[in-house]
Amino acid sequence: MPLEILLPLVVLGIAGLGLALHLLGFSTPLRLTCEAHVRAAWLREHPEDAPQTILLTQDGRAALLRLASGHLGLLRALGADTVAQYLGRATWQITANGIKLTLPDFATQPLNIRLTEAERQDWLALKDHL
Repeated sequence: MPLEILLPLVVLGIAGLGLALHLLGFSTPLRLTCEAHVRAAWLREHPEDAPQTILLTQDGRAALLRLASGHLGLLRALGADTVAQYLGRATWQITANGIKLTLPDFATQPLNIRLTEAERQDWLALKDHL
């Protein structure tokens, strides 16, 4: 098959698949909707350390967890999946829109967590309670 025909077929085929996936809802970012969802997502990555307290953000993008081990954990939505991280040596900085967390892991950029004023107070209270 000539390249002049093959190249447009491949490009249009890939674009068509991308459009179909988007229209079917497969490109929608994950939202953490309830504590049971957060608990299951955390235990999938860290089954040895069950959440005791869960503070879910209003926008469903992140949750702060107090764990059975006494540590804090952060579960956040990343695309269509979740990322579960311990916050042991993270530095916390209050911002105008929430909290900025800087983890000691060089591969993780600082995380800007959007919080309402009430959520920020709850998160800081849970952090200070440990």
